[in-house]
Order: sequence, then C-alpha cells, then structure tokens
Amino acid sequence: MAYDEELSDRLRVELEGIMGISEKRMMGGLCFFLDGNMLAGAHRIKSEEPRFMFRVGKDNEAEALGREGAEIVELGGRRMGGLVFVAAEVCDQAALREWISLSMSFVAGLPAKELKG
Repeated sequence: MAYDEELSDRLRVELEGIMGISEKRMMGGLCFFLDGNMLAGAHRIKSEEPRFMFRVGKDNEAEALGREGAEIVELGGRRMGGLVFVAAEVCDQAALREWISLSMSFVAGLPAKELKG
C-alpha cells in the first residue's frame, strides 16, 4: 500500500484523542491501529486515485460495500475479506467519521495485541 500523506493526516485528525491508536508502516504504506489491531489506512497507487482502507470485518462487509465509493480490497490478486477501499473523493469529513465508526465497531471487539517491528 503506497503512502498518502493527505489522507493519513485526515485519519490522524479524526482519531486524535482515542486511546490505543498507533501508526505503523505496513503493506508499503501507513496503517492505523487500535490496541494493536489494524483499523484503517491510506492508499494511493500512481495510476489510481487516492483512497482509504477500512477494516470493517466480514460481518459488516455487505453493509460497507453498499456505501458509495466502497470496493473490496484485493492485494496481489488475493481478496482480503473484511477490508474495503473507499474512494477519497466521496469521503468527506462526515463520511470519514462514519467509516471510522464502522471500523471501530468491529476492531474494538478484538483482543488487544502488541505491535511488532
């Protein structure tokens, strides 16, 4: 995942003040974690428009994919269940908060773990 500073900054602002949030370069980009579990990230490939990535969980996947600008994450030809890309152009501040809330509803229920490396 290529790093997009503008999108990462937008995520930082919305996640500021939430206990347990950390950042880590991962999948070639920057991901945000809640208590060691991946929550969201920013993605940009040279040939594509910037987009967010959210970990919504498999149970929330159908709801997430029904939202504007959302698509399933495929990396290296492999479908990543429970993860969605969201086009940055359709993700204003209110939508970003809703996506973070959906991701938090899944990730907050996972057991905490320590980030390595």
